[in-house]
Amino acid sequence: MCTIFGTSNRSFGERRIAAALAKTTMRGPDSMRIEPCGGGWLGFQRLAIMGLNEEGMQPFRHHGSMVVCNGEIYGFRPLKEELTEKGYTFRSDSDCEILLPLYEQYGTDMFAMLDAEFACILYDARTDSLIAARDPIGIRPMFYGYDKEGYIYFASEARNLIGIAEKVIPFPPGYYYHNGQFVCYRDMSDVRSYSSDTLETICTNIHDLLIEGVGKRLDSDAKIGYLLSGGLDSSLVCAIAQSRSIVPIETFAIGMSEDAIDLKYAREVAEYIGSHHHEILITEKDVLDSLEEVVAALGTYDITTIRASIGMYLICRAIHQTSDIRVLLTGEISDEMFGYKYTDFAPDALAFQKEAEKRIREIYMYDVLRADRCIASHSMEARVPFGDLKFVDYVMHIDPQYKLNTYGKGKYLLRHAFVKDHLLPYSILMREKAAFSDAVGHSMADSIKEYAESYYTDEQFEMLSGKYDHARPYTKESLLYRELFEKYYPGQSEMVKDFWLPNQEWEGCHVSDPSARYLSNYGESGV
Repeated sequence: MCTIFGTSNRSFGERRIAAALAKTTMRGPDSMRIEPCGGGWLGFQRLAIMGLNEEGMQPFRHHGSMVVCNGEIYGFRPLKEELTEKGYTFRSDSDCEILLPLYEQYGTDMFAMLDAEFACILYDARTDSLIAARDPIGIRPMFYGYDKEGYIYFASEARNLIGIAEKVIPFPPGYYYHNGQFVCYRDMSDVRSYSSDTLETICTNIHDLLIEGVGKRLDSDAKIGYLLSGGLDSSLVCAIAQSRSIVPIETFAIGMSEDAIDLKYAREVAEYIGSHHHEILITEKDVLDSLEEVVAALGTYDITTIRASIGMYLICRAIHQTSDIRVLLTGEISDEMFGYKYTDFAPDALAFQKEAEKRIREIYMYDVLRADRCIASHSMEARVPFGDLKFVDYVMHIDPQYKLNTYGKGKYLLRHAFVKDHLLPYSILMREKAAFSDAVGHSMADSIKEYAESYYTDEQFEMLSGKYDHARPYTKESLLYRELFEKYYPGQSEMVKDFWLPNQEWEGCHVSDPSARYLSNYGESGV
């Protein structure tokens, strides 16, 4: 990961930009550079992943234009060869150096061409203007805001802009900013037709596209590791990666010391695929001691996101402290497309599809935010194969009749797609879905709820929660998170749309706790 910063306000000054970037040094611990551009500034903190020498340091320059980018551009080498044939020369091995020549060739049409996880800020010297863009899923973070004088600011994290912009706003995924306007160049949730592929063709394409998505994310000049929960999604990512490696990959799992669910399954997967496996055990004290640190890093008050982040945050901290790994592959963005436990209650195929579109549209505020902050907070880069644009585009256009759980097993298409490979034990391939925050150990969420119940009296809860008009806390646990959020991000609650909950309009989903274990179909997920 890296941090990027940009503003149209030249009078803001290098010292104040450095102070803003100091809040996210962990995203880019290797080096920092702040440079004037036209009427404004660009700033960059580097975590070296591709092109590890000094030539890979940003901002990159070309004919007076400049760019800073937090991202990975997959398949950049053929593009680089193309541009070289057109007369461009490159100083580094960095994938992001191709952005300015691409922009010179194609202008803002470039963004729709990129197969990438990225957020970038570009200064166009020809028009003396700032341009910013973010990938269509929102895997890489970016926020923006305006000061009292109307100058715009962009930065990787909200905390870079606290105290600068009056209101901090997430930069919309799939958009670029140009000439004061935000323009949508790709909306992954806008599905207007379905493919006519048969079930077996669908599963073959899912199989091939996921393998391709994992494969392209193995290109790194820095060392790669893998988060392995023992669930379907992370296990597939690890199994595919191991099948392409001649040496054991490094896999990591975490669980509560007293009642971890995931650890035994992760161990089974690791033994089967032959990875070099590591287990991290945490205690109730570790969980409670990390709460404020986690909320400060995340910039959210959402219960589901925070619960799921604690284990991820702590495992990433351990990886950072005990290894030289700089890239982590994760299994996020599968449930949003193939279904959660609660989508078993979808009343029909259209309802399932609309829910999937909603989840993909909003994922940058929830699971994608979690993956980025937990990993970047410990100076590593997240790569998300299920977020591969070709993969997401294909899966979102599958006829939702095939995605409904009429098979007696959720996410059947994804499971069936990999039966023939024997990349995983059949028992893992068919393992019931368990929410990560629960599978780390049921005691984790229970301990937090008990702590919150003891921290506030009923009277305090009513009084304090009543202060909030937007996303009002509805449990003592949610109040605890909201109070911590306001400490670091005062008055910025609208950065997150609302609480992540199962669709409350569906029968069977009327739950006050977002955990899947409160659904009637949770079944064997928690064993």
